[in-house]
Amino acid sequence: MWDGEYAVGLQHLKSYNYLPTECEQMRLVCDRISRVYSDSLEEIVKSLLQLLGKLNRPYLTAVEEKLLTLLESEYGRIP
Repeated sequence: MWDGEYAVGLQHLKSYNYLPTECEQMRLVCDRISRVYSDSLEEIVKSLLQLLGKLNRPYLTAVEEKLLTLLESEYGRIP
């Protein structure tokens, strides 16, 4: 780790064989989670965001989308 970034060798990464559009969807979800996440958040909010970030699929369910939208709205970090 250097300057808040992790360096990981390609041999240690697991491939999920996502299509380019799925990779873009995952990037967008990750960006949204990153904008909301902060060390000063309540523990339950941090836990929810961490769980959303650990999903092994390139999309959010309707309920997950509503939760993330609510957190974005509550914490004022909607772009």
